[in-house]
Amino acid sequence: MSEQTIRIIIAGPRGKMGKEAIKMVTSTEHFSLQAVVDTKNAGKKLSDLEDQPNLDIPVYDDMVACVSEVEADVLIDLTKPDSGKKHLQIALEYGLRPVIGTTGFTDQEIADYSRTAEEKEIGAVIAPNFAIGAILMMKFSQMAAKYMPDIEIIEQHHDQKLDAPSGTAMKTAHMIKEVRSNKRQGHPDETEDLQGARGGEYDGIRIHSVRLPGRVAHQEVLLGTTGQTLSIKHDTIDRSAFMPGVKMAVETVMKLDTLVYGLENLME
Repeated sequence: MSEQTIRIIIAGPRGKMGKEAIKMVTSTEHFSLQAVVDTKNAGKKLSDLEDQPNLDIPVYDDMVACVSEVEADVLIDLTKPDSGKKHLQIALEYGLRPVIGTTGFTDQEIADYSRTAEEKEIGAVIAPNFAIGAILMMKFSQMAAKYMPDIEIIEQHHDQKLDAPSGTAMKTAHMIKEVRSNKRQGHPDETEDLQGARGGEYDGIRIHSVRLPGRVAHQEVLLGTTGQTLSIKHDTIDRSAFMPGVKMAVETVMKLDTLVYGLENLME
């Protein structure tokens, strides 16, 4: 018995992640790309856009118009925090299952979106990071934090990334907080002669953000205790690394009736 076809809309087709998502969707047998939502190019076809496949797929510049006119099951949004939140809300209102890869969601926003998803009995996924290796890095860091509570997180991204720290760094810190008591690190009398030199602080954990051209997405979690240190590191070399996670999220969101935050909650 063949798998049920999942009809998909993608937001942000001209972005680097959007292009990878189009490749993944169009090469997956039981996925069907129905439309894309762009900030411009309304009325054109996907084939009219640069570096896109020769497909007769409509381009919209308005999400409401798109979901009103196009029959679809899932929205994939890998754009920016402001548009990602807007598209998530519209998707839920119109009964579309959103898979959101943008960051910047507060705990309160996640709680509010979760309540809406449960009221409508519709699945949704928000994932700060779709790379399976990055999820394992976060899980391993959480395991280690039980035994080595002095922790610093160093995340590195390309210089076009807008937010700092990254969603992955904050998600890592949130996961560590679940198993670690708040702890002041470093010398009790330490000072910063240059403001920000010690990085940001979350629950006593120091978080450092690096932005450089040539980087994609990288994170190292450093844990230290008497006489030893532990380094847990993940490097994303190419954005195609995110696509297996996006594919898994699309397939899983069809079976959910609530919002799931974090790809690790979809992994056994």
